[in-house]
Amino acid sequence: MTWTYEAACAALARSVDLEKQAITSEPPVPSLARMRELARRLGDPQRRFDLIHLTGTNGKTSTARIAAALLGAAGLRVGLYTSPHLERVNERLVGDGVPIDDDAFAACVGAAVDAAAPMAERPTFFELLTAAAYHWFAERGVDAAVVEVGLLGRWDATNIADGRVAVITGIGADHLDYAGSLAGVAREKAGIVKPGARLVLGEIEARFDDVFAAAPASRVRRGGHDFAMDDAHPDPAGRRGDLRTPLARYDGVLLSLHGAYQDMNAACALTAVEEFLDRPLPDAVVREGLGAVRAPGRLEIVGDRPLAVLDGAHNPAAAAALARSLAEEFPDRRWTVVYGALRGHDFEGTLAELPADRIAALVCCEPDSPRAIPAEQVTAAARRRGIVADAVPPVADAVRLAMERAASSGAILVTGSFYHLSEARRVLAAVTRP
Repeated sequence: MTWTYEAACAALARSVDLEKQAITSEPPVPSLARMRELARRLGDPQRRFDLIHLTGTNGKTSTARIAAALLGAAGLRVGLYTSPHLERVNERLVGDGVPIDDDAFAACVGAAVDAAAPMAERPTFFELLTAAAYHWFAERGVDAAVVEVGLLGRWDATNIADGRVAVITGIGADHLDYAGSLAGVAREKAGIVKPGARLVLGEIEARFDDVFAAAPASRVRRGGHDFAMDDAHPDPAGRRGDLRTPLARYDGVLLSLHGAYQDMNAACALTAVEEFLDRPLPDAVVREGLGAVRAPGRLEIVGDRPLAVLDGAHNPAAAAALARSLAEEFPDRRWTVVYGALRGHDFEGTLAELPADRIAALVCCEPDSPRAIPAEQVTAAARRRGIVADAVPPVADAVRLAMERAASSGAILVTGSFYHLSEARRVLAAVTRP
């Protein structure tokens, strides 16, 4: 069968998508058996390239994008696999900085679906897409793949591959319905560390040291101690600061991403790439890679009349980092916030971290997901915190109301979940000036 893009997307749509599925009281029994069988039927493509494997409660997608940009600037053929997507599913599979085209997507997803056809147990959406990504990377002959975990780590579909470098950006209170506790989250994320791999840890609390000391890494690099971005400050084009790693120092480097939380992500990515290559990068390569990277949905400015910012902060730690970044980069702004959240995330704790004194109004919407928390429930929680809030479930209507309230001189922030950012972007793009 010759697969078309439409047929490939339809096949994915017929599979179970745990990203959108309503949370039940009994999470799925963890196993990689189905994913390993699917990979075997494809010829185990994950064994045909080396990779950097990333997980973490926050920052893993940005860190993955930065690492891929640095590897590309160093002259390597690079595959990048991230999730979720904002506009089109193609965004998840990137080769040398360019999302996979429709024909290649159809071919690699079709190959995964065909390989799965004889299986007794049908693979999920994420398993099929992960297999397709590994197949595509192998067919392209990439020198390196940068692969982001979908959920936690140990039992994630991506974990059939053995990373030369494992990156854990941080540990926070997310996916506790699966991991049970913060210590459980740490243990599950440590599951991506394979024997002999090098481990790069972001800013992680000392209470988790025993977990990572038990991991079978050949070497561990720790954020703050072994690497950092020092003297970082906002720049009109993003961030600027002095990067130090165990192997080198790079002063006055421009990172083309906004948000103070990107400082550690950049240092983490640079250290991971140096560990992967086992050498420092030339100064010019670092400047080229960091100056070219993009991270949609992470303190992304999509308009200036009114100022419109998208950030997928979906848990308390991410919201706290967002609040610090807003105070630093936009110190005099008051925000009309469009907020939506999904079950499984601590939305009340997330709201508590947002700067209530700088929120002019909160418009609560419902992301397009069966896991969406009712807008009225979020509104009630916000009002208990003294925030002026209204429930407007349709995302487009919520954004339009925020635009009316902000007017051309105000500021709009869309946050709380990645699942409503794409629709918000489309509405904002039609009326704001980029």
